[in-house]
Amino acid sequence: MSWWVVVEEQRGSERNWSLSEQFSFADRETAETEALRLAREYEPAYPWSPKSRKVLRGDGGYLVVVEGRTSTFHFRLSVLEEL
Repeated sequence: MSWWVVVEEQRGSERNWSLSEQFSFADRETAETEALRLAREYEPAYPWSPKSRKVLRGDGGYLVVVEGRTSTFHFRLSVLEEL
């Protein structure tokens, strides 16, 4: 059994959701720790010039709002168990 951290973010001019990254871990604790680190440090595709970020925690992951110079984008990180 393994645990995954999956990054989904808005891409393209129409801001469609897409799977950007996925990481596998042996246990939930490690996956949770890595998800928090990524919520704080992951460099999303957009915006190009990030100025600030807000990290929101919910059941099973994080929603991160990144404020850029001219636009705001967000991405989500989910901690998931492989069955």
